[in-house]
Amino acid sequence: MKRILVTGGAGFIGSHLCERLLKEGSEVICLDNFFTGRKENIAHLLDNPNFEIIRHDVIEPVLLEVDQIYNLACPASPVHYQYNPVKTIKTNIMGTLNMLGLAKRVRARILQASTSEVYGDPKVHPQTESYWGNANPIGLRACYDEGKRCAESLMFAYHRQNGVDIRVVRIFNTYGPRMLENDGRVVSNFIVQALRNQDITVYGEGSQTRSFCYIDDMVDGFIKMMNHDDLVGPVNLGNPGEFTVLELANMVKRLTSSSSKIVYKPLPQDDPVQRRPDISLAKETLGWRPLIGLEEGLLRSIEYFSSRINSSPGLTTI
Repeated sequence: MKRILVTGGAGFIGSHLCERLLKEGSEVICLDNFFTGRKENIAHLLDNPNFEIIRHDVIEPVLLEVDQIYNLACPASPVHYQYNPVKTIKTNIMGTLNMLGLAKRVRARILQASTSEVYGDPKVHPQTESYWGNANPIGLRACYDEGKRCAESLMFAYHRQNGVDIRVVRIFNTYGPRMLENDGRVVSNFIVQALRNQDITVYGEGSQTRSFCYIDDMVDGFIKMMNHDDLVGPVNLGNPGEFTVLELANMVKRLTSSSSKIVYKPLPQDDPVQRRPDISLAKETLGWRPLIGLEEGLLRSIEYFSSRINSSPGLTTI
C-alpha cells in the first residue's frame, strides 16, 4: 500500500484525485489550507480508514513519511490567484520548495501540477512541451503564470542537483463537478448564469479559443504520469478539442434550455487568444487520451451545479 500526499487535496482536482487513489487501494493524506478547497469536497472520504486530512499551508514546512507527493496546492482561477498575488507567488515557490525538500528527505516521487498558463498568450499553436511560451512577467496574471514557471524550474533543479524523482504535468482547462461556483472560470460561470437565467458574460468578442478536459480524464492522466517509471516531463494534459468561448456559451445555453442573453464585456489584460494542447507525448508515452467529449462533460457538470443551485438559491457568480 502506497502512502500518498496530495497538497490542495480538498480542492476541485485534488478531491477527485484523493477519491481515485483511495479506490485504487492507497493510503491518502490530504493537505489543504481551505482557501479555495472545501471540506464538503472530501466529506464523503472521512470514514475511510486510509484517508487523513491535515489543515496546513504549504508555504510552511511539514514533516511526513510518504511514498508519493502530488503537489496541487495553489488557487487556479484568476479571481482567486489575483486576490492575493504575493501569496500566490509564495505558494508556488515556497510551497514547491517545501514539497521538494520533503521529497528529497524521504525519497518520495513528486508530481508538480503545472499549467498551460506557462505558455502565456502563445505564438505557437497548438502548444507543444518544447515551446517556451509568451508570458508577461509583470502583468496581472504573472503571480500565477510566472509562479508556475518558477515551480517547474525548481523541480528540474532539484532533479538535476539532488536526484529527486520528479514528474511535471501542464494542465489545460479542466472542468466538472466540485468546481467553485464563484471562481470566475468560464465553464462554471456560464453554467451558473445559464441555470439562473442571468446574462451569460462573454469577454471580448468570444472568438478566443480554449480546450476543455473533463475531470475524470485529467485525474487518469495524473496517475498514469506519476506511475510512469521513465518519463519526467513536462507533459501536456488536456483535451485537444478546440472551441471558441462563444461556442461554449451557446452550447451551455442550449444544454440548459436557458433564456439567458449573451452579453459582451472588455477582454481582461493578457487573456490568451488561443489555447490548445498538443498531447502527442502523453498519447505515445502514457497511453493517455481524454475519453469524455465536451457535451457529455457539460451535461454532468450542469447536473452538479443544478443540484447545488436548487439547494442554495443564493449562489452567485463573480
